[in-house]
Amino acid sequence: MALILCIDTSTTYASVALAKEMELLRLTSNENQKDHASFLQPAILNIAEESGYRLTDLDAIAVTSGPGSYTGLRVGFASAKGLCYALNKPLITISTTKVMARAAVTILEQTLPARQNILLCPMIDARRMEVFTALYTAGMDEKISNQALILSEDSFADFLSDHDMFFFGSGADKWKTICKNPHAYFPDVKWDASHMITDVFKQFHDNSFASLAYSSPEYIKDFHSVFNK
Repeated sequence: MALILCIDTSTTYASVALAKEMELLRLTSNENQKDHASFLQPAILNIAEESGYRLTDLDAIAVTSGPGSYTGLRVGFASAKGLCYALNKPLITISTTKVMARAAVTILEQTLPARQNILLCPMIDARRMEVFTALYTAGMDEKISNQALILSEDSFADFLSDHDMFFFGSGADKWKTICKNPHAYFPDVKWDASHMITDVFKQFHDNSFASLAYSSPEYIKDFHSVFNK
């Protein structure tokens, strides 16, 4: 039964989770973004000690790959890759927006079964009117991959004509100020490293590992977006 350490330092809240074959054993978090670097290593050691495991017992280490905070992503990747090198363990990376969408599915599961036509749109604030975003179905299929988007009144127009859409994350508030579409909803969705577990274990059993030598955070740079139609 696999034992996996999950690390998320990509956004405002950092967290570390330890899970054994889909079961959450321990979770710890930090709410001060400036303290992510000082929080992470002690948190990893404490969570292992509290659970009664050694770091050498791990079968893999997972980390959110972005988008998100430039510094936060570097902190998470450096720790995850360093541990993988030292312990000779495989690395699993997972998109931050996918973790956010998974949290939305978990939180909204009482609503989702009756509304299979909805789309989930996690948004990470990228300053001014720009966000990092992606699009997922209620079944967690990726409809649009991670990208930077400068918001306007016409953003998502084609999708909103055919779907109810849930917008959430640190970038959703500024979209809410200009979005007048009745098919747009803005639920309060909070996520942490425990929401990595389902997809991380799937990747583990599929042997879907990242290259320790070549993997890097997905920072996302500006480019033309299919959302602006």
